[in-house]
Amino acid sequence: MSLKDKIDNQRLPVHIAIIMDGNGRWAKQRGQDRVFGHQQGVTAVREVIECAAELQLRYLTLYTFSTENWGRPDDEISALMDIMVQSLNSETDTLLRNNIRLKAIGDVNRLSDDVRKRLIKTIDVTADCKGLTLVIALSYSSRWEIVNAAKKLAHEAQKGNIDPDKIDERIFEKYLTTKDIPDPELMIRTSGELRISNFLLWQLAYTELYFTDLLWPDFGKEELYKAIIDYQKRERRFGKTSEQVLEN
Repeated sequence: MSLKDKIDNQRLPVHIAIIMDGNGRWAKQRGQDRVFGHQQGVTAVREVIECAAELQLRYLTLYTFSTENWGRPDDEISALMDIMVQSLNSETDTLLRNNIRLKAIGDVNRLSDDVRKRLIKTIDVTADCKGLTLVIALSYSSRWEIVNAAKKLAHEAQKGNIDPDKIDERIFEKYLTTKDIPDPELMIRTSGELRISNFLLWQLAYTELYFTDLLWPDFGKEELYKAIIDYQKRERRFGKTSEQVLEN
């Protein structure tokens, strides 16, 4: 029996975010280079997206490439960008068939022209899809995002368009790259690392965290079901007491 049967479909998280970690270690364990691990990781990405769509989740964010990843060897970066273009080319029709809208967050201006153009094209052609919104965090880091938002607010204040004393969380959030995306209820990280690696620092304030020792290429539908079941066992209080939660 699949773990899917144990999921309460009335209590699904609206938004799941995933740090897909462990491709390189997975490849090394098999005597292969890191690029082989990234290629195999694409299969896990496809399966998780398909699963999220089947469950009728509203948002799925995948941490694909961080700003810190630009410091990796040039050949690995080049291979990752090639994999990105190939995936966008091969999967766009699948996204359309499954009514999946693609969005991207991050400093996409740092991407090569071919990757950026292909990304923008896929975002444009899937813009009217009404099912799952797939968010790719690409050339992204949360500190970059927060600093970028602060700069935009400072410029607005400098031009007299906003009163600095009236800036609150609600206004600040409008300047984040995730301004139209709800905060994740569940964040999953693979590979056994117990950190969030500069990912959605603002948005994860009250997110439930789930860590697994599995390396990303070994993560599939059943593992996603397991994470959701674990999430559904938790009590989300948002600073309130258990009694207050039960009253609501």
